[in-house]
Amino acid sequence: MKTYFRMATMAYLILLGAVLGAVIFAGAAVAPVIFHSGRWLGEGVLSHYQEGLLMTRIFVLLSYAITVTIVAVFLYEGYRYKMGERDTWAILAALTVIFTGALFNWYYLPDIVTMQLAGPEMTRSAAFLNTHKGSEIDFKLFALAIVILMIRNMRRACK
Repeated sequence: MKTYFRMATMAYLILLGAVLGAVIFAGAAVAPVIFHSGRWLGEGVLSHYQEGLLMTRIFVLLSYAITVTIVAVFLYEGYRYKMGERDTWAILAALTVIFTGALFNWYYLPDIVTMQLAGPEMTRSAAFLNTHKGSEIDFKLFALAIVILMIRNMRRACK
């Protein structure tokens, strides 16, 4: 059983690393390129609203990986807890990943998509801007919690 758990730990760490990389890449590389498309395509090709639609589609696709991560964190960390391996930081980070991931997937993202469907005027409203800012903060907390989980699990795996 120990061999299988060691393989599960490696797969879990790879998943966390891949999702963290995707989250960072989406925020640090994709968003600036999408929202400054005029530099590469020429001015007037895409409106800010159209750029937002593209970015939202990217985050909708990323939400599938976030859902897989939520399930994996729940199962893996829950199993470790059940086996008596109590790590307060890992538990707090796992709960943060689960709750911020769920909040992003099933609260912020649907609200943003719904507001975008209402048209460009709605995306300039205070409600949209506040929802978008909240989703950014939530996403950063999600990424930070993944980093903490990776560090805690790597420390345990390397003992």
